[in-house]
Amino acid sequence: MLPSDKTNFSEWRERLYKRTLLTVVISQIFGGAGLAAGVTVGALIVQDLLGNDSFAGIPAALVTLGSALSAYLVGRLSQHYGRRLGLAAGFIAGGLGAAGVVAATAAHQIPLLFVSLFVYGAGTSTNLQARYAGTDLAKPTQRATAVSIAMVSTTLGAVGGPNLVNVMGRFAESLGIPALAGPFILAAAAFILAGLILHLFLRPDPFLVAKDLAEAQKSNKELDGTTDIRSNSPVTGTRGIWVGTTVMLLTQVVMIAIMTMTPIHMKHHGHGLSEVGLVISLHIAAMFLPSLVTGMLVDKIGRTAMSLASGAVLLAAGITSAAVPADSMLGLIVALVLLGLGWNFGLISGTAIIIDATQPANRAKTQGAIDVLIALVGASSGALSGIVVANSSYAALSLAGGIMALLLVPVVIWSRGKPSKEKSGSMTL
Repeated sequence: MLPSDKTNFSEWRERLYKRTLLTVVISQIFGGAGLAAGVTVGALIVQDLLGNDSFAGIPAALVTLGSALSAYLVGRLSQHYGRRLGLAAGFIAGGLGAAGVVAATAAHQIPLLFVSLFVYGAGTSTNLQARYAGTDLAKPTQRATAVSIAMVSTTLGAVGGPNLVNVMGRFAESLGIPALAGPFILAAAAFILAGLILHLFLRPDPFLVAKDLAEAQKSNKELDGTTDIRSNSPVTGTRGIWVGTTVMLLTQVVMIAIMTMTPIHMKHHGHGLSEVGLVISLHIAAMFLPSLVTGMLVDKIGRTAMSLASGAVLLAAGITSAAVPADSMLGLIVALVLLGLGWNFGLISGTAIIIDATQPANRAKTQGAIDVLIALVGASSGALSGIVVANSSYAALSLAGGIMALLLVPVVIWSRGKPSKEKSGSMTL
């Protein structure tokens, strides 16, 4: 996998790093478009077919449960066979799931709908796991920035997707399919295209190259450019893995709980699909668009400082969501933008901590296992959010989410304790 000519090895590695990022960026544009469908109309489809708000959180739960299983499988595939095979398989499975949602909605088949939403979750988890591919050949001081480049490219598709709700709805109706299924037609095509792009162009596989580099370094081979493979983070080993995992878990729980119920909350107070699409698209933009700046901040001022900033922004989002009038578009936009921004801070800082704490020998399977935990906890928050709102209010849910984000403070304090002397570990399920 490594070039035989070691003279220009550093230049070769830099070219491969840039080419890998370009491939990931292109695939993420399509992946983002597929991601947006479930966020925007998944809950509305179930509400329309079942006629009960108590079940509105089920789509988010099924999608995140499906993403949990696929995160594990994609992580294992990537560890043994490389990112190309793992990511391509995950995206194509997600595309098939989206096609199943379209068929189930058209036929009014609830069991098929639930199964298809579960399979569709493979695309959403793979969309997140693709961010790791750009970091495999990055230097430690570039890792958060590499994550951010992958994530910001998702914005183009993810922001455009919700704003195509009406267009795709009309297209679906022209085919004799319910309008709400329209965004999932887009998702099916987008996920499959993302998978094909990665399968065709992610060569040589960056993760397999990184594993070879680590082995060469371990064998003390003289390869220019391998000395930066090891992490220079003070939070390493098992401590680093648990800190990064906790940061991402908390931000995911708060974000999914509030985001899942926002379309239902808006519909109850007279907002139409186009207004829901606008709010969700701006929310998703805030999740991904600030990534370039966030990545640089995480690399410059530190992982734990940005984790703390995530908690503060999520608290502000929860308070704003609870306080603004339900008919205020501006207030809802501000709340959901803050929600997306807080998630962005937490995901990038947590991801960087995880990468710092692992080595290629265990990195992909550890990343997959962590994403399983994130998805499972997210599924619980998505399912419970509908029950909470049905028995209390959207404001109560939002305020509880904001308060939960404060748990990031003790996590940051713990991470700044005495650094672990353990070697980079792994997390298994």
